[in-house]
Amino acid sequence: MNRSRIYVGLTGGLAILLISHTALASSSCDNRVNNTQQKLLECVTVEGVREHQAAFQAIADENNGVRASGTPGYDASVDYVVEHMLAAGYEVTLQPFQFNAFVQIGPSTLEQTAPGAVTYVEDTDYNLMSQTDAGDVTAQVTAVDLDLGLGNNSTSGCEAADFAGFPAGHIALIQRGACTFQLKAENAAAAGAVGAIIFNQGNAPSRFDLINGTLSANYSGGIPVFFATYDRGVEWDSTPGLELHMIADVLRGEVTSLNVLAESTAGNEDNVIMVGANLDSIDRGPGIQDNGSGSAAILEVAEQMAKVQPRNKVRFAWWGAKESGLIGSTAYVNGLTPEEQDDIALYLNFDRIGSPNYVFFIYDGDDSDGVGAGPGPEGSAQIEYLFESYYLQVGQPFKGTDFSGRSDYGPFIAVGIPSGGIFTGSEGIKTDEEAVLWG
Repeated sequence: MNRSRIYVGLTGGLAILLISHTALASSSCDNRVNNTQQKLLECVTVEGVREHQAAFQAIADENNGVRASGTPGYDASVDYVVEHMLAAGYEVTLQPFQFNAFVQIGPSTLEQTAPGAVTYVEDTDYNLMSQTDAGDVTAQVTAVDLDLGLGNNSTSGCEAADFAGFPAGHIALIQRGACTFQLKAENAAAAGAVGAIIFNQGNAPSRFDLINGTLSANYSGGIPVFFATYDRGVEWDSTPGLELHMIADVLRGEVTSLNVLAESTAGNEDNVIMVGANLDSIDRGPGIQDNGSGSAAILEVAEQMAKVQPRNKVRFAWWGAKESGLIGSTAYVNGLTPEEQDDIALYLNFDRIGSPNYVFFIYDGDDSDGVGAGPGPEGSAQIEYLFESYYLQVGQPFKGTDFSGRSDYGPFIAVGIPSGGIFTGSEGIKTDEEAVLWG
């Protein structure tokens, strides 16, 4: 494989298509071969993408509102993608992998039992951390190395030393910041905590409210863990003699799930263009933006270019268990031989590309935006330039975003495969400059 020649022709067509928001389907799209960028731009439409998103919503509606890996809703989503890709003429493979599934069975409980009686509201004051263990505990609360106030640099719970003198049998009150939720919770459990509450950091206006945080599928603390708002954390820290009752009603255990891989019948097998999106939702919602948007978009692209005979092999992937810690994509990459990894010319990732209050982010392949994580593998810069050229062509502003490690490009970058993609934002608050540019 020669990666110096991968950034022309079909690669450019795929990249441009996946960020087109204005195309209008022509009556000829069902019959013609969309073998130019212009033809593809005419046929890949927002309406087509949203039809697939509506199908994912209907699947969730029939399956307790979720499409999380390990649930019937995810299995039905797999069936939907497989059916459409087989009908379009692709070679489809299902790759099984095992992981720790996490499903909330019933409502959780958090209430103060001393010094007063207060019942807190789930999804307002607190929520479950994804991948928490089940538990029903009542215990006193001890704060761990907190650093309160705007501009704080909290490292609460990141080191075992933070728990020096922690009373075994208490609930640990921990602040977000500096390290993973998993590490904080496992350090608490190792110190003898029977439960943990991690509250938001409060160092900036965007870090006060609830988020859908995860401990990852590798969490091994064995105790229930909740996430809470910053204001509740400050309140609990200032309440002498605080005792809380926590109930986490969840099912957590090892299950088998699937990645869906579909590739063109034509094209150079030594120079594979990979395009991927996670198919699973979080365990508490249907996942129509995260990541029905990316899954539906690449499905629409695949269908509209089904008749194309590409120069390079094109492989589409719908990953499972991304929301549990990039489990499916990691299993795929780790299962490849070095030669098979080298055959992948590049990987394009599409995760949360339909944010209602959007920014046109492009993954910063060359670290030219200086946002912190450094450049991607050699070749990632050219992918970034390709997306930039499209936005320049259509007169749309764009901005670099970090390879933060939170999406399925991570395993590809780890083995040196050039990577890139787009992202429209999640969880954050726009800067004043972003609001001027994108509303």
